[in-house]
Amino acid sequence: MATPRWLDDRETRLWRAHLELGRELQKAFESQLSRDARLSGAEYALLVPLSEAADGVVRMRDLCRAVGWDRSRLSHQVRRMEKRGLVMRAECPEDARGAMARLTEAGRTAIEARRAKARRNGVSPLLRSVVHQGLRHPHRHLRTFAGRLVRDVTPWP
Repeated sequence: MATPRWLDDRETRLWRAHLELGRELQKAFESQLSRDARLSGAEYALLVPLSEAADGVVRMRDLCRAVGWDRSRLSHQVRRMEKRGLVMRAECPEDARGAMARLTEAGRTAIEARRAKARRNGVSPLLRSVVHQGLRHPHRHLRTFAGRLVRDVTPWP
């Protein structure tokens, strides 16, 4: 088995800065969500795909895929959100074994309020500043970077 190549000092600094950026962005995002919309990051993660569905209904297994969670985590989170009145469960009309998550009016109000605040308070201005600085398709660069990480980073032995 080949000996793994360790990061040099420059690569180590870059990797640590990347990890710190991810942590700080997540903390800031969670804090702003809680302050502005009284939502957790997990609630927001589920409200987004539900609000984007034409009828506000998504099959639970598809919701798992959309957010990258396992069934147990999704089930627990949906239960908590049901208690808050943000979503409700429904039977799947095509498959008796399946379940659907349905966005409620309270859930729609919460996600729309969050989107309005995001547009006013920083997300849209931040994205516009990136675009105006010459990075016309930042999502492509991020996807390329993420794809390279997945492809190039080998698990530690």
